[in-house]
Formats: sequence, C-alpha cells, structure tokens
Amino acid sequence: MKIRVLVSYKDSVLDPQGQTVRNALLTMDYDFVKNVRQGKVFEIEIEDLTDEKIKQVIPEIADRVLANPIIEKFTWEIIE
Repeated sequence: MKIRVLVSYKDSVLDPQGQTVRNALLTMDYDFVKNVRQGKVFEIEIEDLTDEKIKQVIPEIADRVLANPIIEKFTWEIIE
C-alpha cells in the first residue's frame, strides 16, 4: 500500500519561496494568481498494516519526522 503525505507551511507562516514564484508569475502576466504556497510530498510504501494501525502511525510519522509541527501542517491519503 502507498501513502502520500503532503507537508506545507501553516497559513500563519510566511512562505518566501511561494512568494517568489507568485512574483515571477505576475511578471509573466499571470495577474489572476492570488497566492502560491510551496510544500513537500512524501510517498511511503507500507505493508502488513491494518487500516486502524495506518490511521495511528501515519500521523505519528508525519508529526515526528516529516513535518515541523511548529510551522508546518500535513495531510495524508492512501493512493494505492
């Protein structure tokens, strides 16, 4: 089974890379772009876990290893 974890800055945290991309898009006449936020994507392949255990360990892994809980948030989904 494959899990995708998306990590991004919390809404209250400044995202300088996202702002740089937004500014570049504006100079290219993409005036309709209101905001850009950058993030990280992790794909974790697992085996032999129940759905209940997956619901327990994936947020734990994301919170302890993949994201900095002070400035980042995460979501996850089963993709395969």
